[in-house]
Amino acid sequence: MTKPDRTQKGLTGGPMTLLGWAYRPLLALARKINLQGTKDVPATGCDAVSETATVAYLGASATAAIGSYDWIADLAQRPSLASYRFVRFAEGGDLAFNGMQRLPAIIDRHPDYVIVLLGENDVLAVLSPKHAQFVRMTKHLPGPPSPQSFRRTIQAVVRRLKGETNAAIALCSLIPIGEDPDSANPFQAQANRLIQEYSAMLKDIARDEAVAYIPLYERLHELILASPGRPFTSFDFLPFYRDAFRQFVLHKNHDEIGQLNGWRFHRDGLHLNSRSGKLLADLVHEFIETGN
Repeated sequence: MTKPDRTQKGLTGGPMTLLGWAYRPLLALARKINLQGTKDVPATGCDAVSETATVAYLGASATAAIGSYDWIADLAQRPSLASYRFVRFAEGGDLAFNGMQRLPAIIDRHPDYVIVLLGENDVLAVLSPKHAQFVRMTKHLPGPPSPQSFRRTIQAVVRRLKGETNAAIALCSLIPIGEDPDSANPFQAQANRLIQEYSAMLKDIARDEAVAYIPLYERLHELILASPGRPFTSFDFLPFYRDAFRQFVLHKNHDEIGQLNGWRFHRDGLHLNSRSGKLLADLVHEFIETGN
């Protein structure tokens, strides 16, 4: 397999605030365990079977598998996909704008498929002033995130991929935030509205650009409606440190961490556990095998 390309930078340039310093160790940990930037994912039997296709994944922490179930590794272990090469193009905290910056690296790989899962951090930056401060400082955005800029950027991503690759392209709708679809809590209620709005945008873009659409939000929303849980009421960094300690020191898996936190479909209200991650893997598997 090709050696991972570690060209992506983390927190660089400009004055750092306390918020930046709070998140910096998490990014350093992710780099140490080689989960950020561009990374090939070994598939079962790839030494014995000639590779027939390359699948590129463009996203953020759920794609990089930072504090989230590794649904791409799940796919790579499936016998029917043993001849595929899977490559991640992702870093924790990425927005649609950052995904656009990764396109030259994707195009250089001449992928046969591209799956895009971007938008969660765009939503969080609109929803949470704390997250907005973090991404302004670390992600070098050209302007404040907004639904309008998200739509323009994702549409530009799709059009460039269509123009400069021969890949089959799929846009994924978003991971729900929290598990209370009818919450009266202002933060959760706004999160519900924005995730639905941005997912609808992705579906519209997929239709307008004649690319595939993977209904992750819709499938997870149905499951959450059938078994609602706790609301996600604020964005804070401290729980991520606690969960990183549980994972890397106490060696708990994502499901165990999610159970400790009181979630059914998440690890922490934002990221995937195995139940939601396997659902996403199944949906992407269907796209790879059928093209739609």
